[in-house]
Formats: sequence, C-alpha cells, structure tokens
Amino acid sequence: MGENKYVQKSPIPANLKKPRSGVAIVVTLATSMIGTTPALAANWFQLQGVSPPDASRVAVSGFLEPDYSAFQGGGTPTINGFVPNSNMAGPNFTSSDTFQILRARLMIRGNLNKNISYFMGGEFGDNGLTHTGNGYAPSLIDAHVTFSHYIRGVRIEGGIIRAPGPEQAMQGYMGYNFTNFAGVTQQLMLQPFYNPDVPTGTYLSGGLIPPGAQAIPDAYGEGVNGFRYPGVMAMDWFNYGRWQTAYGIMAGNFSPLTGTNSGNSLLYAARAQESYIFGGRGPFRSDVTGFAWYQNADPLFNGLNYQMRRYGTGVTYSQGYMHPWGRWIKAEYMKGSGMISTPAVFSSATGLPAQLTDALLYPGSNNTAHGYYIGAGLFVTKRLEVDLRYDVYNRLPNLPVQNRVFTTYAAGLQYHFTPLTRVMLDYYARTASIPDPNAITPSARPLAESVTSQLDNEVMMEAVLSF
Repeated sequence: MGENKYVQKSPIPANLKKPRSGVAIVVTLATSMIGTTPALAANWFQLQGVSPPDASRVAVSGFLEPDYSAFQGGGTPTINGFVPNSNMAGPNFTSSDTFQILRARLMIRGNLNKNISYFMGGEFGDNGLTHTGNGYAPSLIDAHVTFSHYIRGVRIEGGIIRAPGPEQAMQGYMGYNFTNFAGVTQQLMLQPFYNPDVPTGTYLSGGLIPPGAQAIPDAYGEGVNGFRYPGVMAMDWFNYGRWQTAYGIMAGNFSPLTGTNSGNSLLYAARAQESYIFGGRGPFRSDVTGFAWYQNADPLFNGLNYQMRRYGTGVTYSQGYMHPWGRWIKAEYMKGSGMISTPAVFSSATGLPAQLTDALLYPGSNNTAHGYYIGAGLFVTKRLEVDLRYDVYNRLPNLPVQNRVFTTYAAGLQYHFTPLTRVMLDYYARTASIPDPNAITPSARPLAESVTSQLDNEVMMEAVLSF
C-alpha cells in the first residue's frame, strides 16, 4: 500500500503549497459533517463554503457513523425506582445501551462556474436532527450556494448553512476527536426547538412547574438543527504570509429544519478568527488560531418574543496530523442567556409529575448558563491517537433551585485507517452537583440529589466510514 497522499510528511512543511485538485475535492466534500469535538483549527469558512476552483460540476460523497454506547451498571435508577434519561441512550431513551447508525450522510457538491459553488447534504442517521416529536424523518441538513469574486473581500453564501459560532459547531467530521460534543456545547449550543404554541397551564396539574419555566411535552418538540439555519452569510479570508484572517457574518431564520412550525425570528451570528499557519493543508493543517463569536435571536414563544444570546472565545493549536508525535490542544469558553433548556429527567411514566417527564424551557433573558472545555491529543504513532478532555457546564446559576453543574472527564483512543476513516473508543466519567441544595424544598431534595449523585459513566465506540 502506498503512502497516503493526505498526510503531511513533516509536522512543519517548508512551504504552503496548494493542494492538488483531487485532494482538495475529497477534503472539502468531507467537511460537510457537523462537528462533535475539538478539531484541527482549519478555515471552516473556506472548506465548507467553497469548492476548489478546478472541482467538477458534480461530485458525490458520504459517510456512515455506526455507534455503540453503554452506561455502566445497565443504567442506575434513582430512589424512585426509575432510570433517568441521563443514564439512558438517546435519542429514544429506552435502553441503557444501544447500537445505531448515528449519522448517515449523502453529499453532493461542485462548481456551477469558476465563481459559484454549491453544496447539498442529506441526513439519514438516528440522532437529534432526524428525531422530533413527530417521530423519525430524514432531513436536508446542508443546502447552499456560494458566490465568490463578485465583490472584493466578500463571498456570499446563501441557503441552509452553519451559523458562525463555536469551534465544535464549525468543524467537519474529519476533525472529530471524540464520539460526542463537550457538555457545554451539547447543552448550550444545540438549542432544542419547540412548537411556540404549547398551551400554557395544560401540564401544570401533573406537578409544580418551577417559576419562569414552561413544560414542553415530547409531542411539542421539534428537534435540533445541528448548528444549521436558513440564511445568508458574508464571509472571506485573507492571507498575509503565514498569517490568515477569516470572518463570517450571517443573518438567518431561527427556525427548525424538520419541524412543522414556521420560523418567527431573525438570527444574527458572527465569528472572526486569526491564524498563524505552520504548514499542511485543509482540515489537516498545522496552525495556531484564536477566535471569537456571537449569536443573537428573539424567538417567539406563547405570543412573546424572548431574547436569546450566545457568545464565546477560544484558541486552538495543532501540528502534525497523522504524524508520530503530532498533537493538538484546544480551549474554549462560552456563555448564554435566554432560552435555556433543561431536558426531561425521566421518560413519561405513570405517577411522575410533569416537571420530571417534560423538558423545561426558561425563556427569560435573566436566565443564564456558561461553561468551558479544554482538550488535547497526541499521535503516539502515525495512526494511533490518544485524546483527553475536561469540560464544565454551569446551568441556571441565577436560579438556585434549578442550578446544576455538570463535569465530564473524557479519555479516548482513535485508530486512523486513512485521514477520513477511523474508529474511536471513548470513556466519559460524568458528575453533576447542586451548588445550593437548601434552595430545594425538603420534600423534593432527596430525588434531586439522587438524580445528580447517580449519574452513570459511559463508554462509546464509533467508526467513521467515508465513501
């Protein structure tokens, strides 16, 4: 077997050569995937928005992600005898272990002419995008056209596109280092959509809903968007020797891709980044990148518009992808206010009150959450990679009765058959705490403490199979 043409021969190449067209086509096709973990700090605006100049008019690719996950002890129940959803495998939460095709993506992209690129991607896997309150349905996850060189310094991308945001929301699947997102990205940035016409008061009889919250039964859930929204983005990048400046500014529609409810709010998002490039190319380049981002929307819910803000900053370093002693380090902090969601503690069960079996939405802008993650990885051989990550998510610190702090220690191994095909094995040690237990009424406190103290650890194994 010959040397793989995607792998840089040195962690610091002597020059910044342009990739050959075949390499560039495969790499840009591959970057259609939603990210899940700290990526190599590539220019995702370029890779996901623009095909190589000499790309064909039509190119087809895709990937499969078979996934096995299991919680220790077969899913630990709480003191009421029920297993919480946090100890059950999603998206159905009916078992403590599961095997599924987590993602199955078919992608088509190319150039209509030298200045116009297009990209379309369909999702057929079993995840939060394809599962809504109405059941399973495949979805169009990417569909956009990019116009380049018509305006100096500005490329215009329109359609269903990734909103500029945190690194894990920007990256493509070849940048995965773990089988799932950091906790703060998962809970704060994968905002669930709900039908805005949930009848207020209907579900209060099943239990006392916390002040400022709205209970959302499963039937009113409309899934997540995988960081995508319909809209228009102005973006571009500029090279100055080894330095690169990149930006993206988007105006879009804050609405579900798969739900039946029409959108009702503008989304504004922006990201700026500065990179120093050591060498390499595409998503496998070696560099240091600093970035900052901001998102704002005013979703309508039960007849009222609520402000939702998200913002953050971070830094990445990567050098020597698929090279012995190649390494990466990443850290990111993010914060949000308004539209803070807490998932259902238990699946629907007879005798459990609504605040335990329904998702709760805290729409007011006074509700906040914040968190961060730090990750690092090392290639101990050309193909074997070891990864570590630590992440913290502090949810609703403004509401002591609902305040929870989630901490996850993650350790993983990856074996790279090629840069685009690999197998991953991860272990997640998870804890949750209640900063102020006395804020909870004495009658409800034992169950709340049981739910947080009996959070199971999880093992996941996943393959990424590209074609």
